Amino acid sequence: MKFRLTVFLLTLPCLMVHAAIGAVTGDDRFLAARDAVRAGDRAKLERIASELQGHELQAYVEYWQLLLDLNNSDPATIKAFLSRYEKSYVAEKLRSDWLKQLGRKQQWAQFDAEFPLLGQPDQELSCFALQSRQARGDASVLDEAMSLWLTLIEPPESCYPILEALILEKRVLADQVWARVRRQMEANKTAAARYSMNYLPPSQTPDARVVAAVIDTPIPWLVKLPTSLAGSRMNRELAALAISRIARNDPRMAAEQLMRIESQLQAGEKGWAWSQIGWQAAQRHMPEALEWYRKAGDVALSEEVAQWKVRAALREKDWGTVRSTIERMPPALAAQPAWVYWLGRAYRAGGRIEEANTLFAKIAGQPNFYGNLADEELGRAIMTPPRATALTREEMSQVAANPGVQRALALYRVNLRTEGVKEWNWTLRGMSDRELLAASDIAHRAGIYDRAIAAADRTKEEHDYSLRYLSPFSDQVRPAAKSQALDDAWVYGLMRQESRFVTNAKSSAGASGLMQLMPATAKWVARKIGLKDFHQGQVNDTDTNLLLGTTYMRLVMESLDNHPVLASAAYNAGPGRARKWRADRPLEGAIYAETIPFNETRDYVKKVMSNSVYYSALFDGKPQSIKSRLGVIGPRSSVDPKAEELP
Repeated sequence: MKFRLTVFLLTLPCLMVHAAIGAVTGDDRFLAARDAVRAGDRAKLERIASELQGHELQAYVEYWQLLLDLNNSDPATIKAFLSRYEKSYVAEKLRSDWLKQLGRKQQWAQFDAEFPLLGQPDQELSCFALQSRQARGDASVLDEAMSLWLTLIEPPESCYPILEALILEKRVLADQVWARVRRQMEANKTAAARYSMNYLPPSQTPDARVVAAVIDTPIPWLVKLPTSLAGSRMNRELAALAISRIARNDPRMAAEQLMRIESQLQAGEKGWAWSQIGWQAAQRHMPEALEWYRKAGDVALSEEVAQWKVRAALREKDWGTVRSTIERMPPALAAQPAWVYWLGRAYRAGGRIEEANTLFAKIAGQPNFYGNLADEELGRAIMTPPRATALTREEMSQVAANPGVQRALALYRVNLRTEGVKEWNWTLRGMSDRELLAASDIAHRAGIYDRAIAAADRTKEEHDYSLRYLSPFSDQVRPAAKSQALDDAWVYGLMRQESRFVTNAKSSAGASGLMQLMPATAKWVARKIGLKDFHQGQVNDTDTNLLLGTTYMRLVMESLDNHPVLASAAYNAGPGRARKWRADRPLEGAIYAETIPFNETRDYVKKVMSNSVYYSALFDGKPQSIKSRLGVIGPRSSVDPKAEELP
């Protein structure tokens, strides 16, 4: 027995080499199959497919074969594929592609049979499903379509027949059309707004050249407005739209123009125009923002405009406006952790302590920025939950054998990261906490850190925060952080948000590596520290990336009061913007974060700060306080002018 075991151990490396060669050969053929699909070479794809029997990614090749001739494919062949790969991501993709084709052809019987089997229909398919029900005479379709009228700002083609049915059935009249146009203009979807104007009665449909002037040159158009403005619904609405366009560039100019004509506008038009000025001013942190919002009166605010009214009130510590605005939000919006927390703060500021604590309790314990803040409002320190019991070999083996897991790992192996992410995320659907932890551990061992985090992030009852908040490359990260006198928990919190520890990650803007350095920033820092012979190709080298990234973090910190909230905002959006977003007086760190104008940066700063709390708890083994990390942001006047030198 011992002899046979020794022989096995001696031959294992050879077996592994042969297996690796086989995998690589299969992978090469798979990539060749992908190239054949891109070229539309069906004959080549057929030849390669026969060579990939048993490969982990065989399902993708079969999917491509069907996709190349989906229009002429036999439904029985498609159904056989769907049955063979039932509940898989590739089956979902093929079913979705097939349903869209059936919808375009209005083959509703086949569509209706397959649509309920789709896991996650997109908006295009959802509208095809409404079309199918309408074709069967289902009167409730138009009731459901009404909810899309204001929310579906830029609909896919399949939605237009449903929206237009609302017009034909007179469910939507001129008031609703103008309301839709306003929402589209708020979203800066001007082409969609122009299209919606075609739904207006002929007497209210503006000339295309007039609409172009309102959108492109609103000030000259307003100046030339006829004196009979008050008697024309069309001109009043267009005037309000023109004011909203001016406000995007200059809220004060928009306010001046609106005061000049507001006596000729009706309450709804005037109120909406003032809300647009208040919204744009709030995003610029202008002191007049709340006053302009107040001029809007009781006009209904869209979700985005309402949220910025709360943010403007937070900057002014106007807790009454915070409270009243959140209480008027739609229930789904008001239930978001941010607004639950700030409503709780508003109640507490008004002395309604019990009601405030009830709200904090709703979100306390959630592993996010506002869950952390709610914990502290209730006097609870932040700690990581107990670690789940160790996974058994059987649990690990069961998840490792999951075909979706195997496909995702194979896609990563052939450097198809985007496809691998989709396959992985789809496969995690419906997994138990134990299965998710096993999947996370498998990805961790494979060095696919972003998917390890994605799996561990989903657990509900049993957790492993050492996987949820991975700290790879510690032998390189911690010395780099220490050499720059940086908190390693903050460095890890930022890296987790920047790259999820993907060393060759590259953003659409061109940022690279673990710390997502922009080319100009990397070059500037390299020159600053005298890094000789630096070239852009070195940015994905882990040591170089960490050296440049942590150096930049230190320089940003030093130029912004050594405050991690400001430095986090600066790392994402630039030091100049982080400085500009300060107030003229000290500002609570949480309020600064909530009122950052850029959606991406606002979300980024909150996540970095919450991440750093959990990393600190893991590294130190002690309860943590997010409020102490957020602190107070000093006023603009205290900013070091050297901040302007940083890229």
